[in-house]
Amino acid sequence: MNFTKTTEQASHYNHLEKMSAVELLTHINSEDKTVPSAVEKVIPEIEKFVKKIVQQLKKDGRLFYVGSGTSGRLGILDASECPPTFGVSHDLVIGIIAGDDTAIRKAVEFAEDSTTQCWEDLKSHHINRNDVVIGIAASGTTPYVINGLKECNENGVITGCITCNVGSPLAKIAKFPIEVLVGPEFVTGSSRMKAGTAQKLVLNMISTSVMIQLGKIKDNKMVDMQLSNDKLVIRGSKMLMEELNIPEAKAIELLKKYKNVRTAILNYTNGN
Repeated sequence: MNFTKTTEQASHYNHLEKMSAVELLTHINSEDKTVPSAVEKVIPEIEKFVKKIVQQLKKDGRLFYVGSGTSGRLGILDASECPPTFGVSHDLVIGIIAGDDTAIRKAVEFAEDSTTQCWEDLKSHHINRNDVVIGIAASGTTPYVINGLKECNENGVITGCITCNVGSPLAKIAKFPIEVLVGPEFVTGSSRMKAGTAQKLVLNMISTSVMIQLGKIKDNKMVDMQLSNDKLVIRGSKMLMEELNIPEAKAIELLKKYKNVRTAILNYTNGN
């Protein structure tokens, strides 16, 4: 390969086994501090992609994350948080991992090496031209992800990627590449560390900004969140108390009636 795979380069630190706990923690923290700066450098690329994603989702498209190992798990994590946070359908943001759901908890040997399975997995969701697929791979060399994006391109599906090497095969395939150069890991090659943190930050930025642009947030409040536990009911009631200037009892009454903060606000404002 004719690119520098910095995610596999040797750590800047030697003889980790000889370090004290405080030395290990301090050095890991020092490395972690560099990640947000690396992400900041690619905000223009993230912005372009976010605009395209919003455009596609407004056409009834969906957002897919595909990846393997840590990258796949991060995609599933972000996708799974969208329904409770923003009140959207579970079918709007979908995470797919090489090796299927088994791989969420346990490594599935050689699943990431398949050159055909990613497209099969996407086809099972009836992928179409309104959808967007983001390939997530720290190395940018995962066959499962690369070949999935190739098929997407050939079938007119918008593609992007999040990787931590510059000039990788994945970035060359993706129409909207996001390359966050975090450098060598504290533990050589352990891309669950800085690379994983970078991917999580970018996923947070993409999904949150997309949902805000789609109108799923009012002011700075999660008015469409699912009221799935007592903590969220309390949060929802506080939103209503602040927004409508009503006592707690009335706020809880409205939530019980309408089951949603936004709906409660609209109905109360309209005198219902």
